[in-house]
Amino acid sequence: MQNIEQIYEQYFETVNKYLFCLTRNNDISEELTQETFYRAVKKIDTYKGECKMSVWLCQIAKNLWYDQCRKNKKLVNVKETDILNVQALNTLEEQVIQKDEKISLYKKMQNLDEKTREVMYLRITGELSFKEIGIILNKTENWARVTFYRGKNQLKEVD
Repeated sequence: MQNIEQIYEQYFETVNKYLFCLTRNNDISEELTQETFYRAVKKIDTYKGECKMSVWLCQIAKNLWYDQCRKNKKLVNVKETDILNVQALNTLEEQVIQKDEKISLYKKMQNLDEKTREVMYLRITGELSFKEIGIILNKTENWARVTFYRGKNQLKEVD
């Protein structure tokens, strides 16, 4: 088992990006990320290694986010974000075009139902496997795969 500092350094960015996708607020995502690792340290003995550490941490993060939403008694809509890892572009024109395409994609994703949108975000920004997505959302790998496929088709129909 890795020590806590190594786990924190290795997975901080992944958990923070995932929470930013959910919250669309940097302050909240950072706060929840810290709370995620605090809870993980307290419950590290419950981690059995049945899934990747990143998946286990994202499950904790998701539950914290849901807890916060319940406390606030309001639904939070995930809005377009600019988290995709994009290769360096050569010209300013290419950067503007690429950013417009990403914004357009995220705007289209807003028309998807919440579960489909979450699967799409996890797959695109989190670069998680369908199995990992299924674990995070307490569904099967096949469900995640089908949901992603249907979401892609819905996005194509919007064009």
